[in-house]
Amino acid sequence: MDGTLIILLCFSVLFLLLRFHWSSSSSIMSRNGNTSQDVDGLFLFDFRKLSDLDHWTEESDTVREVGKSKAVFQLQKTRLFQRAIFFTLLNPQENGAGFAGCRTNTNFDFSKYEKLQVYGRAQGSNAGYKIVLRHNGLNNEPNPTYEQIFQAKPGDQFQLFDLPLTEFKPFYRGRLLPDAPALNKANITRLGLQVFGGVYMDYKQKGVSSFEIDFIRAV
Repeated sequence: MDGTLIILLCFSVLFLLLRFHWSSSSSIMSRNGNTSQDVDGLFLFDFRKLSDLDHWTEESDTVREVGKSKAVFQLQKTRLFQRAIFFTLLNPQENGAGFAGCRTNTNFDFSKYEKLQVYGRAQGSNAGYKIVLRHNGLNNEPNPTYEQIFQAKPGDQFQLFDLPLTEFKPFYRGRLLPDAPALNKANITRLGLQVFGGVYMDYKQKGVSSFEIDFIRAV
């Protein structure tokens, strides 16, 4: 083997090694092992690929004595596709107080992004859903949650729902807290999904619903 061929082989091996390193470093993993980054944004949860939802737990109104709602978050796996399904039974009080939800602890930095996107489809009784965020490790009461509602009208078509990060507002038990600090986009330590009764709203919700989700991402 002459020297020119050896040099060409060395350059080929070096190119492959550099390409593998670049490809590996383009993925950003959260401590939950869910997050990846590509040209389409930062995929926080790509439910089409996850092996389980073990890091997600229920957070419904049964944490309070009068609560009687229920949420279940499961992967649906078929031979043709995979996605997550958020099942809810919403039994609010007469004034609309009540919620059914699920949550997971996170370690996200959204400082370079403008909005969250949820790609999914609603079926059943309810159209109003919330994404609920917490920041700075303040994951429990009496600290506020940062919430944004999106309307997922039940139907046959999947939709892409845009949630601008500037529109996440601080709440405590459904009541807006206008004097609370703004959301720290650089340190999101919990993310949740919720269906709500509407205690302080001009419309109410109740009953059985489902929301199928392919992914949640930041863009």
